[in-house]
Amino acid sequence: MKIIQKGFMFLGLLSLCTVFIYALQDAPTDENFETKLINDYNIYALQVPSDLNFAGEVLPLNNPDILERMDRELLVNTYWQSNGLLMFKRAKKYFPVIEPILARHGVPDDFKYLSVIESGLSNAVSPAGARGFWQIMPVTGREHGLEVNKNVDERYNLELATTVACKYLLAAKENLGSWTLAAAAYNAGNAGISRRLKKQSVSSYYDLLLPEETGRYMFRIVALKEILSHPKKYGFNFRDKDLYTNAPVYKVEVDTAIANFSKFAQQFGINYKLLKLHNPWLRESHLNNKSRKQYYLNIPKAGYYSLN
Repeated sequence: MKIIQKGFMFLGLLSLCTVFIYALQDAPTDENFETKLINDYNIYALQVPSDLNFAGEVLPLNNPDILERMDRELLVNTYWQSNGLLMFKRAKKYFPVIEPILARHGVPDDFKYLSVIESGLSNAVSPAGARGFWQIMPVTGREHGLEVNKNVDERYNLELATTVACKYLLAAKENLGSWTLAAAAYNAGNAGISRRLKKQSVSSYYDLLLPEETGRYMFRIVALKEILSHPKKYGFNFRDKDLYTNAPVYKVEVDTAIANFSKFAQQFGINYKLLKLHNPWLRESHLNNKSRKQYYLNIPKAGYYSLN
């Protein structure tokens, strides 16, 4: 009798669990999604597309070594889901700033993905001293006209830094002969890539034996290009309203010193934090400007932020 009762109890619990799981799967998690979210987390082998290219330069995927290295970066970046989704969100915010600058200088649009792997589309700081979205070193910045000091560091100015990156890449392309090698030179330097090409008697990035970081560099760029271009294909689900957007701003010209950014910000109906958020190249709480240089500060339009 006890065995029969336990059997009924087990069947009852099993039925209840089945109904509960079915209810969870059948219920939409957000009424704004057109399709329901289902708990279907599985890991799949990926098919490496046969037509991958960077700036129109085709990857030699018929080479088993190249195929394996490309497969690795697609896997790593597809299944690093949190970072991938964050890149989709940031790309919506920052690509519209980067894309027209690349186009204006004649640099292929694919180079926007270089900034993704360099900094994760953030004002990153490297142990070696590189700064900003494009990870520009102090010497490189100054050589290309950026102001780099404790008071002002224009490597954090996305528009100016993108222009410097374009100049560097155009010179590298002229020197090395291909956009792929120019991108590799952004990581390892023009001299470093030229020296290795000559020493190893090859002419292609894909034939070079390189240190791991530079050896993975182009494959990471191409992987991010492929994934960010085809979100659904790689399992990323989001709506446009889930992505980040840039605040509408207007520019204020400044050609004098500013003694106190907090008081300066109040003149425009914003606070110190918002002023620095939209002008991260201002590194201190004041602007020296002894040379009376012309700067252009981004000021968010009234009403975009709710201030207490």
